[in-house]
Amino acid sequence: MASLVVGAGEIGPMLSFQALLGLGNEEARFVVWDLRLPRTLVGLVVGVALGVSGTLLQSITRNPLAEPGLLGVSAGAAFAVALMLLLGGSLLELRIGVAQLGALFGCLCVLGVSRIRGLGADPVRLVLAGAAFSGLLGAMTSLILITDRRAADEIRFWVVGSLSGRRLDDLLAVLPSMALAALVLVMVVRPLASLALGERASAGLGHHPGRLRLLAILIVALLVGGATAIAGPIAFVGLVVPFIARAIAGPELRRTLWLCLPLGPLLVLTADVISRRLVAPSEMPLGVLTALCGAPVLISVVRARRLPSL
Repeated sequence: MASLVVGAGEIGPMLSFQALLGLGNEEARFVVWDLRLPRTLVGLVVGVALGVSGTLLQSITRNPLAEPGLLGVSAGAAFAVALMLLLGGSLLELRIGVAQLGALFGCLCVLGVSRIRGLGADPVRLVLAGAAFSGLLGAMTSLILITDRRAADEIRFWVVGSLSGRRLDDLLAVLPSMALAALVLVMVVRPLASLALGERASAGLGHHPGRLRLLAILIVALLVGGATAIAGPIAFVGLVVPFIARAIAGPELRRTLWLCLPLGPLLVLTADVISRRLVAPSEMPLGVLTALCGAPVLISVVRARRLPSL
């Protein structure tokens, strides 16, 4: 409701409530129904996608610091989209597919790094490797912004993460892949939960740990790629949401995933509402605010005497 009635412009809560009831002037109805409602719905979907993706990444890597933004998954999707725009592609469906391929590439890199002897066992070193990978892709994305003015104008605001200006068409284009990811997740969530017991125990229960990890990687690629395609790379949501969910529900994967469904949208929409008012009548990009909120959580986890065991 706050996302529907609070904005950076002149249409305040009173006019917005009137517009929701079909009253008020035409401008207020346009702002609420054509601008804020699609933005809110996109925020709901993006929050769920990033929260669930962070939980899955932390589960399959057994690393409490694993997060799409920290481990290069979002950066891979963003770079793929920037490269597509540089080459002249502009179709929304193409952007979504390219972003998901970029996210898949980032996920596979994360999985490969986590399998390196001695590295995947250390959460901090794995995050440092992911940060280096993200930095490399970020630098290449910045190079595209410098060399192509058209691409720079088109993705400058998008590349830091924002829900501003999103339309229902954007959401409808990404829903099929999100629904596919949700369907696969429902089918494999019980076997994925067995990975917390260890690979041998999971295999002893009749599951295939390698196959489960690959399916989880595909789910993360679909979710993060879709979210990045319509909202840009939004950092730290995939870290903060699972962190809060585990604190409430415990380490069991299924309970944590269920709790991510409300917590992800709650975090994203709250940050989005705050970003509208901080520098009104302008707006602060959503990705900037989530980074400001998520960085202290990351620091507190790293500085803990013993990182939580997954």
